[in-house]
Amino acid sequence: LAATQPSTNWHLKENAKEHHTSKFSSEELIVRRGQTFTITFNGTEKPEQNLIFLAETGPKPSKATKTLATFGISSTVSKEGWSAVLQSTSSNSVSISISSPHNAVIGRYKLSVQTGSSSPSSLGTFVLLFNPWSSGDDVFMPNKAECEEYVLEEFGIIFAGNKNHISGFGWNFGQFQGDILDICLSIMDRSLYYRQDPVTDVSHRHDPRYLGRVLSAMVNANDDQGVVLGNWSGKYEGGKNPSSWTGSGEILQSWKKSGFKPVKYGQCWVFAAVLTTVLRCLGIPTRTITNFSSAHDADGNLRVDEFYDADGNHLERGADSIWNFHVWNESWFTRNDLGPSYSGWQVLDATPQEESGGIYQCGPASRYAIKEGDVDLDYDCPFVFAEVNADCMYWNYDSATGKKTLIFSKSTEIGDSISTKAVGRDDRVDVTSDYKYEEGSAKERDVFKKARKKLGLEDKFDPTAPTQEEIEQKPDISGKFKVAGSLEIGKDLNLLLVLENLQSDAKTVNVNMTAWSTLYTRRRVNEIWKDSISVTLAPKEEKQFPIKIKYPEYQQQLTTDKTIQVTAICHVEDGIQVLVQRNITLDNPAIDIQVLGEAKVNKEVVVEVEFTNPINTEVKDCVLQVEGCDLLQGILELRIPPLKANEKSSTKFKLVPSEAGPKHLLVNFSCDKFADIKTFKMVNVIN
Repeated sequence: LAATQPSTNWHLKENAKEHHTSKFSSEELIVRRGQTFTITFNGTEKPEQNLIFLAETGPKPSKATKTLATFGISSTVSKEGWSAVLQSTSSNSVSISISSPHNAVIGRYKLSVQTGSSSPSSLGTFVLLFNPWSSGDDVFMPNKAECEEYVLEEFGIIFAGNKNHISGFGWNFGQFQGDILDICLSIMDRSLYYRQDPVTDVSHRHDPRYLGRVLSAMVNANDDQGVVLGNWSGKYEGGKNPSSWTGSGEILQSWKKSGFKPVKYGQCWVFAAVLTTVLRCLGIPTRTITNFSSAHDADGNLRVDEFYDADGNHLERGADSIWNFHVWNESWFTRNDLGPSYSGWQVLDATPQEESGGIYQCGPASRYAIKEGDVDLDYDCPFVFAEVNADCMYWNYDSATGKKTLIFSKSTEIGDSISTKAVGRDDRVDVTSDYKYEEGSAKERDVFKKARKKLGLEDKFDPTAPTQEEIEQKPDISGKFKVAGSLEIGKDLNLLLVLENLQSDAKTVNVNMTAWSTLYTRRRVNEIWKDSISVTLAPKEEKQFPIKIKYPEYQQQLTTDKTIQVTAICHVEDGIQVLVQRNITLDNPAIDIQVLGEAKVNKEVVVEVEFTNPINTEVKDCVLQVEGCDLLQGILELRIPPLKANEKSSTKFKLVPSEAGPKHLLVNFSCDKFADIKTFKMVNVIN
């Protein structure tokens, strides 16, 4: 007689609680490696007979690649491999506690059992994940509050703006929602590594270092039809403006629904947020990091060259650039390949900036290696080191003659206010000192020299570098732009150009000024304003020149990044030129969320969103988007009637929270004059 198919009780609730996987809404067992889970099954005639279990994963399971394990009943849990311990038996069922090794391959497994010489019967499938709660795991994180934040928290804050004016917006990571886990597993199976050699790829999936690198490549669409297509043109036809997303769920779902076609469009924070979702989902502790004044050193010389013409226009010459901010990831795991001091936070970057090993992937680069200038260590340390440390050279370029003249150089410009969200609170934490020694300190310069030496830059003559004489030249005047008044869209922009004569004789200065709308990467898009003045400064005199750029002048030209670069090139008679520059990020008007009444599980609660049109023309095409894990399913989109000048709108909608605890509601309001006004509200849901 053929053996009947055993029926399996996976004890989903109990196992999920033990394994910190209760937040997944799955009918399938999801557990973490290196920890026991219990199952009960029947259909084996004599359970006390020799039961042999098979756990297998990947396309060609084998013991050699550690993708197949066969194990019998033992009296204790094995420290090394898979094991099964008998818990209890009854006349027709048996309860078994199964454990996997700390370094097991993660992914979906098929579990079967055989008795005696009969062929194996399938018990079903389960998913095995990384285990940051277990001390033997490469991703072990001793601090439980950090595990909660970096693995289980579905809400995050991403910092943006610029170093003078940091702002943060909420993001819904949503790693436990719907079929996100299945999508994450299919991301791994669509990578170039898997396509070239599926067996080897799956056998490496025990290693967070390997998976972090593979997934940094798969989150961008370059090379492999990955998840998100980048677009830094300022024109987003045929897709969504990168600023309009509020969570990763919609992006990952769109990728799957379209038959795995890249989702349009992303910029750095979108790549970083999606990678956070995928890695947290798989159990690797991960966070987003924002670096202000971030260098993109395309030619690997730890120097970024910026060019300006005589009128003060920023020129697109050379591949180097400085971004107002750049967002990447840090994931937490050990670096057995480098040694204990390099373990801990590792930098991964899914934004496609430079190729590494022939494809657009970046990291893991040990954060400790970056701080110590150990740029020869795997992976991509020189690129990350430059992002936070590169020296800046500002040149004047004459297109008629091709001549370039150094205006000035700065070694303290790059890598400012490196930021991440605090553990357990909605605040910003500055982690700059984890990336580098204090700017301007002797130790910081020593590390920079060490990095240059390791890259062979110290001994090699660089014809593009400025001479020592050029670097040491001293200007006769100094200048800066000061903001006078508010930086709100809809209001006039008031600035002061402050010039000071540093010498004891009078100076005549011709100043050419421009203001351009830019992307957050400082790429120029539209000219907004230009002017020139001639000034005489008495010895040691300081003068202020007011500049007003009216709202109607900049409104049409502004990009959705809301950034303006103001530049003044000061031509000093018989002296060297001085460049004065400021990158300004404007603020959107405020939007207000009120929860009317108490938020209780499975009970309706009304939320009111208020917005006042701050300008004296009508705004139309108003749309409100709302999302939030455990507060509502998917994304709610509400159309709002046009608003007259200075009119206030109030929109009400209902939520039915599904789980107790502190939850975050994210709101995004857009209209024809203001794009993507984002805010979030913490809602405390009670049972």
